[in-house]
Amino acid sequence: MQPELTEEETSMGQPVVHFEVIGKDGEKLRDYYSELFGWEIDTDNTMNYGTIAREKNLNDEGAGIGGGIAGGPEGYEGHVTFYVQVPDVEEALSTAERLGGARIFGPETIMDSMILGQFTDPEGHVIGLITTLD
Repeated sequence: MQPELTEEETSMGQPVVHFEVIGKDGEKLRDYYSELFGWEIDTDNTMNYGTIAREKNLNDEGAGIGGGIAGGPEGYEGHVTFYVQVPDVEEALSTAERLGGARIFGPETIMDSMILGQFTDPEGHVIGLITTLD
């Protein structure tokens, strides 16, 4: 039998739920990562965004996250980032700005299924935020 966990032990921060690789040539990047890591990448969506399902990206203990690989807009160099699930994207973006970060975009509803935002931290790293719509 497992011991009872205290509230402090069960209270966790907001989870990282998605990774993203955006570059100049999405197809080339998808081919590269698919061959390198054996990822099954699905681009069957209106944005041609290559998704890697979490369920097909787990280790033996069941840990892992899903992600996406795509090309960016013309002239964009790209980025590698992760997305944190938050209850309110606008609130999280405002807090990031108050703490010294800078908003890139958002909140923006994507494919009627999620609200996204991105910001840079004080050192310029791109971080994503997501709230799913039910």
